[in-house]
Amino acid sequence: MPENKIHQMVNDLSSSFDYTLNETAVILAAGHGKRIKSHTSKMLHKIWEVPTVERVYNACKKGLNKANMVVVVGIKAENVMDVIGKRENALFALQEEQNGTGHAVQVGIENIDSSKYVGTVFVLPGDMGLFDAETIKMFRDSFNQSDNDMMVLTGLYEGDINENAYGRIVRVKDTDANGNSSGDDKGKVIEIKEYKDILSLSDNEPYILKFSGKNYSYSRQELIENIEFNSGVYAFKYDHLIRLINQISSDNVQGEIYITDLIDLFNKDGLTVGAVSPNKQYVLMGFNNKSVLHQMDDVARNLVYEKLKDIIEIADPEDFYIDEDVVEKIIVMDKEGIPLDIKIGKGVFIGKGVNLNYNLTLKKNVYLSGNVRLGKNVVLWENAYLSCFSNQTLIVEDNVEILWGDLIKGNIVIGEGSRIESSVNMTGSDENPLRIGKNVLIKGTSYIYGSKIEDDIHIEHSVLIKKKIEKLVKKDGTIQPIKFYLPMPEGLDAVEELG
Repeated sequence: MPENKIHQMVNDLSSSFDYTLNETAVILAAGHGKRIKSHTSKMLHKIWEVPTVERVYNACKKGLNKANMVVVVGIKAENVMDVIGKRENALFALQEEQNGTGHAVQVGIENIDSSKYVGTVFVLPGDMGLFDAETIKMFRDSFNQSDNDMMVLTGLYEGDINENAYGRIVRVKDTDANGNSSGDDKGKVIEIKEYKDILSLSDNEPYILKFSGKNYSYSRQELIENIEFNSGVYAFKYDHLIRLINQISSDNVQGEIYITDLIDLFNKDGLTVGAVSPNKQYVLMGFNNKSVLHQMDDVARNLVYEKLKDIIEIADPEDFYIDEDVVEKIIVMDKEGIPLDIKIGKGVFIGKGVNLNYNLTLKKNVYLSGNVRLGKNVVLWENAYLSCFSNQTLIVEDNVEILWGDLIKGNIVIGEGSRIESSVNMTGSDENPLRIGKNVLIKGTSYIYGSKIEDDIHIEHSVLIKKKIEKLVKKDGTIQPIKFYLPMPEGLDAVEELG
């Protein structure tokens, strides 16, 4: 997309900044992620069917008090903005050149009028697809209850320490290099030491850091074995951040501006930097390759399974998908105290907007997506596919059975007690909805589009396009079936027999 159009898109999709709100989340979503080896932006890779940047956005929106949201975009900016769209108190900032995380924050807050805003700024990477509202709320509360001017959300590494390539959180020790007590400085963050820089240190000489006029000594091995690492999530008091952010130097090998350098600037300015770790370490997972992305999706699936395993039957805990909004609806139903008797087969996909019901059986590889409303005592057999667009509704009433491989799409109502046997394809559009009455039987290789079928009718091996099928009772009391109905062919002049 041309640069001027991207700027226009930024303006069109950005809401105004609300200066009455005292919390702002800046989500860094400008990078592409070269190691992910994909044309898709790293921020748009999905965890449990939701792009990672949207998951971070949703976590902040739910976990913070009403807050301004600033999404910093860059590479594939238009794709990221399309996902978030225009939302209340949400703004976009364009980082036209990738010049480090510190530069991304500069871009994110540059349009905030510092004379009008008082409050907290949270900074988060856009690739933390397991980050949740509970964690950002905990982080916000910890920061507000502390005397810190800056805080880092840290992880505690649980694997082989020699595989921990994260930057280490270096804190003030109990005593300084001379054995003197650190006093109230104990535990404050001095710096984040990158792993590659730790490896370059000498084994024989201590690494000395000065803090509040005292020297603190660390060995190379001590730093390597430090399990506390930087997650890339920060909180700042805005007045200090805006004053110091432009003092970050790009005097490093990469020639970039890093947000971690703010720790040193805050400390030298007499401000305090603290750190806190979440209860659930998996929320800090980010990814640079497809294998870790897959691990994150596994974690998300396991979290959903743990919520539902004693409420509904899931045939294969490692092969199913249920949208998180649907999960919450199931939990609400369960709280009513009525057994749900919902059975989910291997490979079932239940997308956003679907409404489940009691005594529901979904066999292997059933696919449901859109505003699909299922009645009670419904059975969907293997590979049945039901979907509709967001502006449509597909209703399956009570006691309906839909058999193997049926394809049912669009604006449709299937009446109570009906049975749709295998190899049936049905479609309803906005202009031509499909309405099927009660106790209708449809079987054989049938295709039905935009029709109205009255109750108790038997249809077999027929193609019905925009037809009204009336219930015709014969003299013997039986109902006239519709069998082998085919419309007149078109285009016969283009068809000829092969020799």
